[in-house]
Amino acid sequence: MSENVHSDCNKHTPKRNTWLNEFERNITSQSGEDGVIEKVLEVVDEHDKWCVEFGSWDGKTLSNTYNLIHNKDYSAIMIEGDSRRFRSLLKTFDSNEKVIKINRFVGFEPLNCLDKILETTEIPANFDLLSIDVDGNDYHIWEMVRAYKPKVVVIEFNQTIPSCVEFVQPRDLSVSQGSSLLSIDKLAKRKGYELVAVTVRNAVFVDKKYFNLFGIQDNSVATMRTNNEAVTYIFCGYDGTVFIRGCGELPNQKIRYKESKMQQLPKWARKKFGDRNIIRKKLGKIFRNLRKRNII
Repeated sequence: MSENVHSDCNKHTPKRNTWLNEFERNITSQSGEDGVIEKVLEVVDEHDKWCVEFGSWDGKTLSNTYNLIHNKDYSAIMIEGDSRRFRSLLKTFDSNEKVIKINRFVGFEPLNCLDKILETTEIPANFDLLSIDVDGNDYHIWEMVRAYKPKVVVIEFNQTIPSCVEFVQPRDLSVSQGSSLLSIDKLAKRKGYELVAVTVRNAVFVDKKYFNLFGIQDNSVATMRTNNEAVTYIFCGYDGTVFIRGCGELPNQKIRYKESKMQQLPKWARKKFGDRNIIRKKLGKIFRNLRKRNII
């Protein structure tokens, strides 16, 4: 470990737990991951210069590894299941013999899990970086990585889910919902990893044996995640009126939520505490009972 790295870490501790976000910059990444990854690998300072990414698309668009391959002389395994995108991947790295291109979908069953795919290559068990971005089953795919222990893992989470919520989508390749950062963080801890940075869409974890090098005192999800722009909050008034605040839309589809469509009670059935209107109280009770029985 170089003296520069030690001094840089000490300079940032213990006040700024999110100091790595200061290094966010994009070369091909989407939300500053390129710069954060560079800094994380600098701090780790034990390199075999191997990385893995899937789904890789064309190997460049929104890639978290292209910078390492193109500018840092990394060897890589790039995995893309879609045949059309895989042809683009071949073009991107046509002359690069250090990039192994594989046309397969990565899953979470014994025959299609990442362990099975990587065992046919020469990549070391504790390679430098694994980037997981499949818009859905990221959680389940990482859960099934058992034979390999990359030093750094970058994994996408569902940015619409609040930091305090645990949510894991069904273990189903046909489903594309994503999982919450809190659930992924708990999985990471079970696998021996610690959170060191959170961008808008991705969480960055390191093998826990490197965690102390980062000088982070509090790496809880609530502390590390600073961007909640995609989160929509739903709450209700005492009278049963439902309100929407925050993002207020489906961010990928750009469709706004309509507060009027979210109401669970008709306006006449919403009442304040202590309302003594007997007729409204009785009608409201009937309506709520029918709703509970899914009759209306």
